[in-house]
Amino acid sequence: MRPFAVAGIQMKVSAVASNLEMMKLKLDITMSLYPWVDMVVFSELCGYGPLTHTAQEIPGEFEQQMQALAKKHNIWLLPGSIFEKDHGRIYNTATVINPEGEIVTRYRKMFPFYPYEVGVTPGSEFCVFDVPGVAKFGVSICYDMWFPETVRTLTVMGAEVILHPTMTGTIDREIELSIVRAMAAVNQCYFFDVNGLESGGSGRSIVCGPDGRVIYQAEGNEEIFPLELNIERVRRSRELGILRLGQPLKSFRDHIGQFGIYQPGADLPYLNSLGPLIKPTRIDTLTKLKMKENEYEPPTAPTGYKGFGEL
Repeated sequence: MRPFAVAGIQMKVSAVASNLEMMKLKLDITMSLYPWVDMVVFSELCGYGPLTHTAQEIPGEFEQQMQALAKKHNIWLLPGSIFEKDHGRIYNTATVINPEGEIVTRYRKMFPFYPYEVGVTPGSEFCVFDVPGVAKFGVSICYDMWFPETVRTLTVMGAEVILHPTMTGTIDREIELSIVRAMAAVNQCYFFDVNGLESGGSGRSIVCGPDGRVIYQAEGNEEIFPLELNIERVRRSRELGILRLGQPLKSFRDHIGQFGIYQPGADLPYLNSLGPLIKPTRIDTLTKLKMKENEYEPPTAPTGYKGFGEL
């Protein structure tokens, strides 16, 4: 099997201006320095930043320009994601482009970062695609990986490499690094996580192999990190076990019928007791002030999202 090289681009992302020209420059630099690279991956919302008012219709100008770049450099390209507007809704959407400049597939983020990614509608379809003669790839975006079922489903669909654009600038980035390692190990796959900088995140992109070990971890500066993947490592791990020990995918297969909690109509009293999905506030402080003034009223929480907003 021929080697296959993937490059992640960790770059600064502006929230107030288009980052399209800088993406073009970074891609040109990447291919000038590393002409052996087969695929390039940018971070989540890299093109136009994290505000929903930048949402565009797809297909559109962004995809067209990215298609031209993929064809120019003869590479597979996942240019992060952008906010997509479609029939009154907004999605966080990533596009996969082949070396001929053709759209292979698109993926809408299934788990927006509620209650913070306000106004974004979840996608409903998993995304895998084939690179002929190389491997099957899966696409996941940022908060998706906090739900193990998403990555597990991609691997059950045959994904051997998970491409994961993210935009994390919050204090839980350290936790995410652990999640990447865990997802790579329990699903016996490569996990390629690309974060942005400034308005696009705090960096520290990470790539892990099918045994959960870190192959590369970036720092908090702009970086281009090209890595040659050995897909045979995935297949050997799935055949013989992680470090010739656990075989989680086979074990999951052999016990899949026992997970009744996931069946339609399952009774989930504990999860239903957790209350609505709301943004934390200083509720104790507000409650005490109202009680002191004899004006206390039980707080009401929103039950869902209406309309669009900005992050």
